[in-house]
Amino acid sequence: MACAASGVTAAVVAAAANQRATGAQQGSRWTRTNFAGQNVTLAEGPIAVVALLAGAGVDRLLDPSGRRALPVAVASVGAALVGAYDDLYGSGQAKGFRGHLRALRSGQLTSGMIKIVGVGVSAAAAAVLVGRSRPGCSKPVCRVLGGVLDTALIAATANLTNLLDLRPGRAAKVIIFLGSGLSGVGAAPAVGAAVGSLPTDLGGRSMLGDCGANALGAAVGTAAIQALPWRLRLLGCAAAVALNLASEQVSFTAVIERTPLLRELDQLGRRPVPVGSRTDDRRHA
Repeated sequence: MACAASGVTAAVVAAAANQRATGAQQGSRWTRTNFAGQNVTLAEGPIAVVALLAGAGVDRLLDPSGRRALPVAVASVGAALVGAYDDLYGSGQAKGFRGHLRALRSGQLTSGMIKIVGVGVSAAAAAVLVGRSRPGCSKPVCRVLGGVLDTALIAATANLTNLLDLRPGRAAKVIIFLGSGLSGVGAAPAVGAAVGSLPTDLGGRSMLGDCGANALGAAVGTAAIQALPWRLRLLGCAAAVALNLASEQVSFTAVIERTPLLRELDQLGRRPVPVGSRTDDRRHA
């Protein structure tokens, strides 16, 4: 009951706020040009976070223990804050984890590196909250290894979701797909926020941006560490990290376009791309 109510709340808040935001005049700081050359608002990201927190608040009211809602909120808010910073102030000069590391070695602290650190710190905080109430091995080494695994899974899921936010609706669909099976353990608000964001996202009027994609991905990752045994968490972490590393060399969009089933799912509900639009993996102009 609590999970269903939290998901519905998040969906309603996100849908209503996005309709209002896309109908209002947006300042240039919150506007970007998407892959099709259309102006879209980044307001969808903060709206998704507010919707997620509204859903988590309902979950907390109906489940006084707060075991599901608090870690999800901690991971999501931290990831959202550094994501929003990157959305608004990122230069885009360094791309990928390797690019940010190269910039750091040359003495330049990029907004992307700040985001990486911020997502990691918020993921670690959420992992600690979950670890405190998890039964099992109480030895310090077990707690440390479990915490490292949980932190990596949350952070990798957050970044992977952001990497997929390159076409209308893609990241939101992934959140719905990954989070639906975890709705009973904390992912319902993230799934609801993604569902509520889909109409304007698919319509090419808004986008999650780093703020929304990181937050929703972190929420699903946090739900996963609360529900899955360590072997499945390890498998999920390995898969998420592998995909993050693969993105440095492979275009996800190109792979999706070459795979009929993925292409159909990716394009489901999306407006046709105008002739002559860009088709690369750049999100902004």
